[in-house]
Amino acid sequence: MSESSAEAVADVAVAAVASATEAAAGGWRRATGIAGVAIGVVAAGAAAGVALERLTVGRGIRRKARLALDAAGPYGALRGTPGKAYAEDGTELYYEVDEVEPEGGPASRRRRLFGRKAPAAVTVVFCHGYCLSQDSWHFQRAALRGLVRTVHWDQRSHGRSGRGVAQVRDGAPVTIDELGGDLRAVLDAAVPEGPIVLVGHSMGGMTVMALADRFPELIRERVVAVALIGTSSGRLGEVNFGLPVAGVNAVRRVLPGVLKALGQRAELVEKGRRATADLFAGIIKRYSFASRDVDPAVARFAERMIESTPIDVVAEYYPAFDDHDKTEALAHFAGLPVLVLAGIQDMVTPSEHSEAIAGLLPDAELVLVPDAGHLVMLEHPEVVTDRLADLLARAGAVPAGATVEGYGSTSSTAGPG
Repeated sequence: MSESSAEAVADVAVAAVASATEAAAGGWRRATGIAGVAIGVVAAGAAAGVALERLTVGRGIRRKARLALDAAGPYGALRGTPGKAYAEDGTELYYEVDEVEPEGGPASRRRRLFGRKAPAAVTVVFCHGYCLSQDSWHFQRAALRGLVRTVHWDQRSHGRSGRGVAQVRDGAPVTIDELGGDLRAVLDAAVPEGPIVLVGHSMGGMTVMALADRFPELIRERVVAVALIGTSSGRLGEVNFGLPVAGVNAVRRVLPGVLKALGQRAELVEKGRRATADLFAGIIKRYSFASRDVDPAVARFAERMIESTPIDVVAEYYPAFDDHDKTEALAHFAGLPVLVLAGIQDMVTPSEHSEAIAGLLPDAELVLVPDAGHLVMLEHPEVVTDRLADLLARAGAVPAGATVEGYGSTSSTAGPG
């Protein structure tokens, strides 16, 4: 695409956002007008790269393709034994447990992951990111299923967990410290005893850091390894999302107020989101993946998770990221086997943030994945699973030298699952 063509496409995208928002909101023009500007700045940067493809395919065909992808494959279909924990404010937190199968699970899969010996009795607890759910760990869950005890949970107001009580009752914004308390409640309910391996992606990694900050004795006494994937310990206010600095600064000035206003008119905004679904699908793909050959079913799977997050929940969480600073809490992981992994082309939590974390934990393994974006565990699942298996080995759960073969390449030539 030429530079002039990209600019033209971006102009079309911004105009589409503004038009759809105004149509959805009717007379509510002032707030949606500001929203159109803010969203338009972000949309323009993404649209230039994706809109040409979408403009050449009919809307009806795209709709049918999305329905077909929704029905394809087992992505997000893995389920375990359900359970509920209750946060400090009473929020209901949903989790699922996958137990070790008799004889340690399928022998062939166990050998690929762990060599000839079975893993030790640890529980691996997976924490998902912003606007996602426990299903974002689909490939890692499939690989470890039956071999190691795992816990997958949905953060408050995400997935199958309840809406945050403090947010609905008191109008309080979410804090990362609050999420650390939520994780403690899940651990108390689902893993009351035994060694724990904590795995967090993006906001989930921040949740793990908050747990360490609030409950250092738990880390000291029971946590035997930690994986921090595509996350940050702070300074998220400096991230430019691959956009010009002036545009990002403009968005930052208005976005908190815009999101608050949009959250108060959630029903109207959801209509607007549906009206601009094609544009936002392209934006989601741009900021989630870097590879050109990601399986369309995987891309649609990620899109569904993000679409399912209501706008008022998006608004409740947003302030927490600018306030997030858990750099000092990283010291509680010193001496533990730690994996720090990121996609080199991650524009949401850039890999420099992972490098900074690893720099404060000299014994940590730092893995930077080429041709990978923010959802690296879906984009390059075999790499993430391989490094998690190695982390378990370093934690003493399995012998060293474990290897992993493909647990779901997400290239377009691979079938779902």
